[in-house]
Amino acid sequence: MIETDSFHIITLQADDAKSLSEMMVFNFDNFKRYFPITLSKNQSFDDSLKYIEEKRKENTSKSEFTFGIKDVSTSKIAGLIIIKEINWDTKQGEFAYCISSEYENKGWMSKAIALTTKYGFEVLGFNKFQIIAHKTNIGSCKVAEKCGFEWKTTLLNEYTPPNETPLDMELYELEHEK
Repeated sequence: MIETDSFHIITLQADDAKSLSEMMVFNFDNFKRYFPITLSKNQSFDDSLKYIEEKRKENTSKSEFTFGIKDVSTSKIAGLIIIKEINWDTKQGEFAYCISSEYENKGWMSKAIALTTKYGFEVLGFNKFQIIAHKTNIGSCKVAEKCGFEWKTTLLNEYTPPNETPLDMELYELEHEK
């Protein structure tokens, strides 16, 4: 677990299911475009219990890492950080992240990504992380830039949101300095 004065970055536990489901449902409109799969798997308490169990297995097998951002003062899940698209041969992974609208503009996500990046490099052994964001997702682009990720290129037709045409996405990367 990574701790700050405001939040902890945790491996999700069964007792986080209610808070996770509530956070996802509360932010349905914010998450439906860029987080549709995670959103669909967290529409109820029972859904979130299954999701947490699935994510714990992925963490153990190191196929994907999912962390919760937990508010210290309320114990509510404020957001998620996922390390996905992992290539252990090149030791590269991609960050996906979301935060509840209640916690936006507090700097939590930038701090959480910076801390998780450090953990990924120092503990998990990654050499490079990527963030892929749409240019209109200004908050996500700012998080990448604040955390030292460099813009590399525009990926054409990289992501197709539900019921939309493919979108060009911006690729940011950060390599581990040894």
